[in-house]
Amino acid sequence: MRNIARFTRAKVVGVTLNEYQVQRGNQLNAMAGLAHTAKSVQADFLHLPFEANSFDGVYAIEATCHAPRRQDVYGEIYRVLKPGQIFATYEWCLTPKYDKNNDFHRLIKKKIEEGDGLPDMAYEHECVDALRDVGFEVLEARDMALDDTFSGGAPWWLPLHPSYNPFSFRFQLSPIGKFITRNMLWFLEGVWLVPSGTYKVQEMLQQGGWGCERGGYTGTFTPMYLMVARKPLK
Repeated sequence: MRNIARFTRAKVVGVTLNEYQVQRGNQLNAMAGLAHTAKSVQADFLHLPFEANSFDGVYAIEATCHAPRRQDVYGEIYRVLKPGQIFATYEWCLTPKYDKNNDFHRLIKKKIEEGDGLPDMAYEHECVDALRDVGFEVLEARDMALDDTFSGGAPWWLPLHPSYNPFSFRFQLSPIGKFITRNMLWFLEGVWLVPSGTYKVQEMLQQGGWGCERGGYTGTFTPMYLMVARKPLK
């Protein structure tokens, strides 16, 4: 939000359900001298508190995947967007490689959903269909996770891939690293040096990280399915 406001001088409104994120976000906006152009608002993206046809553009990055039905959140975005304007989003999606009859694929999907607080994940084509269902004209839809693969760059999931090098950040993702991290947090929580629940949160995040890494490695999941759509003029 701040980057867009800073470089384009556009007024940007961010929406989140979390009250702390709203307060902290607006505090950081003010510290950056952007309080007049960047603003966080506490709201449900399924019931946006804005008038119809009131925004010149809408973007969502790894956010609308939390909607139980994509049509519901896309429909609200369509409502508040001005005719002829653009909505762009990065979605978390199942790819065509995902096989719902494959036990391992289902386990990957389950771990991502449980670890990242997601409802039932959708296929790429289901997200595209949802945009069209609510009236959008889809201009572009592609998996940007494939760009690095084709260009020879490192895959997006590599930072989540376990390493047995103790000097690597990825060491904590190895079975040994997970064991050490979990027990350290359990001890620190027991002596009140970290908040209650830290151990369980770490365990949940580790599940999500494993699912994302395996999903990326197998090509059954992408966190960066780009869709660009336009609201028709009529």
